[in-house]
Formats: sequence, structure tokens, C-alpha cells
Amino acid sequence: MRQAIEEHFILDVLRNYTTYKAYYKLIKAIEDDPKVSKKQATTQLAQYMSLHEHNIAQKTRIIVEHFRTKVRHKIGGRAKAMVVTRSRLHAVRYRRAFEAYIKEQGYNDIGVLVAFSGTVTDPDNQAEYTEVGMNDGIKERELPEKFGGDEYQLLLVANKYQTGFDQPLLHTMYVDKRLSGVQAVQTLSRLNRTAPGKEDTFVLDFVNDAEEIQRSFQPYYEQTVVAETADPHQLYDLQGRLDDMQVYWTAEVEAFCKLFYKPKATQKVTDQAEMYHQLGPAVDRFKALDEEKQEEFRNVLTGYVRLYSFLSQIMPFRDADLEKLYTFGRYLELKLPRDERKAPLPLDGDVALKYYRIDKITEGQVVLFVAEPMPLKSPTDVGTRKAKDDEAALSEIIESLNERFGTEFTSADQLLFDQFVESAKQDQAVVDSALANPIENFELAMKPRIDELMIDRMEQNRDIVDRYNSDESFESAVFTALVKRIYAEIRRSGSQPPASR
Repeated sequence: MRQAIEEHFILDVLRNYTTYKAYYKLIKAIEDDPKVSKKQATTQLAQYMSLHEHNIAQKTRIIVEHFRTKVRHKIGGRAKAMVVTRSRLHAVRYRRAFEAYIKEQGYNDIGVLVAFSGTVTDPDNQAEYTEVGMNDGIKERELPEKFGGDEYQLLLVANKYQTGFDQPLLHTMYVDKRLSGVQAVQTLSRLNRTAPGKEDTFVLDFVNDAEEIQRSFQPYYEQTVVAETADPHQLYDLQGRLDDMQVYWTAEVEAFCKLFYKPKATQKVTDQAEMYHQLGPAVDRFKALDEEKQEEFRNVLTGYVRLYSFLSQIMPFRDADLEKLYTFGRYLELKLPRDERKAPLPLDGDVALKYYRIDKITEGQVVLFVAEPMPLKSPTDVGTRKAKDDEAALSEIIESLNERFGTEFTSADQLLFDQFVESAKQDQAVVDSALANPIENFELAMKPRIDELMIDRMEQNRDIVDRYNSDESFESAVFTALVKRIYAEIRRSGSQPPASR
């Protein structure tokens, strides 16, 4: 599980896990902090402490307000949440409480479904309830598809959909049930599916303690870390330490964020490339540090990014500088030279910026374009699994692009692609990935690497790079051709990159 998380095949559901006790402590911790403010939803948390722990109405208020303020804007406004209840009767009462609270507050943009089996009789009113009846006639087999649409955001469950349910847009889970062992792993793992624009997950647990959850996951991780508490004041300490190291300058953070938060109507094709360039000076200063200072900066930056990511899902921050540093730091972290002792080849890298910007600057659905595949040629040597295009000259890339897109690139432009292939073959992480993975997995890992190579060589061939950044069909064709070439050459040459000249 640890390797799958590090290689970004799944998300780490424990990274932003918090118990209600820790959640409440965090809210209390910022009451006297003049730089951090609370919204109405968080001030209501104090009421819960004086009420019975199973008061569904109070938990409903917390869940709905948290979802509205901290979750629903995630994944380009498509994020969904699950409420795990301890019994069918609890699910029924939660459904009624959600309906009442949403109606009372006028939250007509939130849709709720419930999932439980059979018929439940509530002893308080002797009324009988079924899943279909409470879901306005939606049949059981239709529920997963309905939940996947735009109409419904919250799913209340009782012993259903806690295993085997695959909904990548599921971002947050509210747990009101005792979990342990494999059941805890199976339940929380409903969140770990990846999706474009999905960066993290969040768990708010009303019942279980962090130690029990950690014990449950331990057999499936090589290492497991669940933070019980976090100090919001520590953000300012980390911010100060980062500023003092002078790896980045405030002007660079501001310039990056000015482009990052630019209104959609005024965006330009070159904005993303310019944002990458704003990271460059900081990367150069980092490389100039000695090894000890590099490790210190990397650790502090990672700590800041993770702490802000976690805390921002619990409380609102009004300090714009914290948000700007988080935004800049998150992508600087990906651009820094990899620590060969720890870091695998990242699967998201720079490409995450594209989806993250969409998530921050739009309110609707993230529109993705399906890559247009390059035609594959038939194998020529039976049993060798070798295809003709593996043997084709690199110059054919330019020829095929000109023919397909009406471009007029010359053989001189082929040097750009030659450099890409050679640079990739010199990178041991790329070599290791090619030798250890089928081409489908290797292709996922190489997307940020090819994007990075494009940006780095913008000045050498602006025509190709500009077309790559502005035309998705062209980008897909170039990327597919390069990845196939790199993969084929590495697999032929063996386990070690050529010696540097």
C-alpha cells in the first residue's frame, strides 16, 4: 500500500484523518489568534461538547456545514462525501435530520441519498422506512449511478457501500461507527481512488481514536502515520523558517500567484509556462545549497505544505500570505531535484498544476479531453513482442506530425525530440520505471517529465513548445510518440543509463 501511495496510484486516506476530539481542539486553538478567523459553522462545534455524543441533529449540522465550506469546491466542484453510520436505524434518522436541516437552511444545492437494506421501523414513531422510499423512488441498482451524477453530493450508509464501492469523486468521509481491523481499512479506502483534480482526502471520525485506526492500517503499510493533533500556530513558525532560508523571494511568490489566480477570462496559453519559469530561480538557489541545507529546506517545505493542506480542510484562513506560500510551495516542492534516497518517480508532478488551477478558478465541472491515440503497427517478429514502430527512425516523429497537423517542422526540429529521448535515458528514475512497469504505467509517470522537458527547452524551439501547450491533440501525439520511443530504447539497452559524456 505504501508503494502504491508513493507512486500515486492511490491516495493516502490517513494523511488528513482527524478525530472529533482533535477537530474540536483545533477550533479552540485558534480562538485567540488574530490572524485566523472562524466561520459560523465552526463556532457551533462547541455546542456539541455539552450534548449527548449520539445527538444526530448536532452531528448533521457539523457535517453539512463542513461539507459546504470545506469540501464541495474540491475536484472542480464535483467532490462527494460519505457518512458511515452504525446501524440502519441511525441511517434513517440521519436521513431525516439531513432533510430537515437542509430545508431549514435553504441549502437547495445539496442532494442526499441513503443506503440500507430491508425495512426499518423507527420505535419513536412506529413508521416504516425503506431505502427506495427515502430516496424518492430511486431503485437500489440505480443508486451508484445517481450518486455519481451532479444532483447528489452526500451518501449516508449503514453496512452498505463500505467495501467494493468505486467512486473516484468521493473525497471526504464522516465516520459515526466503530471501526477496527480490516473493516477500518476497507471502509476508509473508499476514498483512495484517484481522479483528475483530486489531490487529497479528508476523514472526520466522531467515534474512533487515531491509535486504533493506525493499528488497523499497520499490517497493510510499511509505515503508518496518523496525526492526532496539529498546531495551527506552527504554520507561522514554518513560514518564518522558509522565508529566512532565502530560497525563494516574496516577489517570485507574488508573481506566481498572480498568474495562478488569474481570472479565467483573462488567461493566456502561455500563463502556465510562465508559472513554471517563476519557480526556476528558487530551484537554482536550492541547488546552490549544501546537502544539509537542502535537506532542511525540503523537510520544512514539505511540513508546511502538508500542515496547511490538513488545516485548511478544517478551518478557514484569512491570511492570504499563508495561502500564497502554500500554492507556490506545493509546486516548488515538485520542481526541486528528487532526493534519490527517498523519492520515487512522481506520477503527477508539474501536470498537477493544470488540474489544480482549474479547481481553484472555476466553479463547475472540470472538462477533460480524451487523448487521441497514435496508430499502432502490427508486430513483425512472432514471439518477440517487437513492433515496427520500435525500429523506426526518430525523424519519423517530425514527418508524422507534419502530415497529421499540417505543420512545417524541419529535420532540424528533430533535435528537440532527440534531446528529450537522450535526457530521459540519462535519468536513472526514468530507467527504473521503464524496466519495472508495463508501458501503460510508465506513460502515467512520464507525463510530468515530458512537460518539464518542454518548458526547459522553450527557448530552443518555441514553435513546437507553444503548439504543445496550446493544442491538446498535438500534445497527445507528441507525448505518445516520445514515450513509446523512450520506453523502447530503455528496454533494449538494459538496466543502466549510458555514462555521461
